[in-house]
Amino acid sequence: MHGRHGRRLVKELASGEKGQLKPFNDELVNEVIKECSENFLALQSLIRKMQEEGLDFQTTRNADHYGALINHLSLIRNKRCLMAYVYNRAEMIQNLAWTVGLRLFELPQEIQEKLTHSEKEYFKRHSAALESYMSKADLNLNVDMVPPKDPYIKVRVLDDLGEGIVVSDKAANFASPLYALSQTN
Repeated sequence: MHGRHGRRLVKELASGEKGQLKPFNDELVNEVIKECSENFLALQSLIRKMQEEGLDFQTTRNADHYGALINHLSLIRNKRCLMAYVYNRAEMIQNLAWTVGLRLFELPQEIQEKLTHSEKEYFKRHSAALESYMSKADLNLNVDMVPPKDPYIKVRVLDDLGEGIVVSDKAANFASPLYALSQTN
């Protein structure tokens, strides 16, 4: 059955708890890659057969054409399943940098065991890119990951800027510090 292994791979990904990393399934990934290779060889064989018969494989509608179409669509579907699997794992690995920490040794051992060598290298490079950005921007993005519940902020006015400054559809009065303090008390 075409696409069976790719379907199993995506099902495995979806069956896991959201945000929880499962061990990389090398066996199933290799089966999907093998199925892709088989589809590609069958597709090439059918197209070559049609060319040898002098048929235009883009306009001729016979059994070989439909067989080639099925193999082509199965190949594309399996590739998409592989990409979805790898992409979702990469997203989870990126989220680890935000939730656990930017260093590989900060990751718990049970998470490190679920990562392949390539994924560990990806985590290191992603973390290095984040650290580089944060150092250049002189900003730690890992602080205060949960937004405050109160949407209002307190502003301490240092200089009198006058009236009429518009801040997000509302006029703000940045009066002198003594005026601001007397209004809050």
